[in-house]
Amino acid sequence: MKLEICTTSYLSAKNAQKAGADRIELCAELAIGGITPSYGLIQQVIENLTIPIFVLIRPRSGNFTYSKVEFEIMKKDILLCKKLGCSGIVSGVLNKDNSIDIIRTQELIALSKPLPFTFHRAFDWTPKPLEALEKLLQIKADRVLTSGQETSATRGINLLIELQKKAKNDICILAGGGINSKNAQLFKKSGFSEIHASASTQKTVNLPPKISMNSPKFLDETLLSFSDEHKIEAIIKSIKNEK
Repeated sequence: MKLEICTTSYLSAKNAQKAGADRIELCAELAIGGITPSYGLIQQVIENLTIPIFVLIRPRSGNFTYSKVEFEIMKKDILLCKKLGCSGIVSGVLNKDNSIDIIRTQELIALSKPLPFTFHRAFDWTPKPLEALEKLLQIKADRVLTSGQETSATRGINLLIELQKKAKNDICILAGGGINSKNAQLFKKSGFSEIHASASTQKTVNLPPKISMNSPKFLDETLLSFSDEHKIEAIIKSIKNEK
């Protein structure tokens, strides 16, 4: 079983590699669901790490239905990531009813080639997940990152298993959402080949600020969140040991 770690900083990415993760999903602002990371961060991670780096392409927080200009930005970001040497793309587009925008997503997949393409957790908004998976199979996405349309992958395990059966070996169901060393074995025993986690921890880095820079306040500005090397090692130990 492979472990992908979602990272939002160079420190987190370095911790993931050091701990033995198989792959990194690089993004920014995980507190709002993740958006495209900066050019500088992408370049720094790719130049200094050796494990595969998949980059999230999401131009803003909020929904996954994008304007023409936003879609053009996404395409430019994909071309930039390919130029920088990333190993894969994580993205996707929905229609206003939250069904998959097949035309635009297929365009992103084609633009990403020859890199593999993961359809991200926008999948968890789709009203008919089995039909959505069939459409992603048809347009040849490589992976689907999903929690089984629940707040955590353990809660969504039944749908995840159903999706896995339908996917067979034609598309990878990448289970993610609240996965840790205590529950990772569930996904291995259920037949999943890959899991996704942030393995985050927090530490206090400064005194409370005079004024908040967050509007609305998404997170505590006295805390720094990062992927924890020891938590990643614990997940890897869990999935390598049969119980």
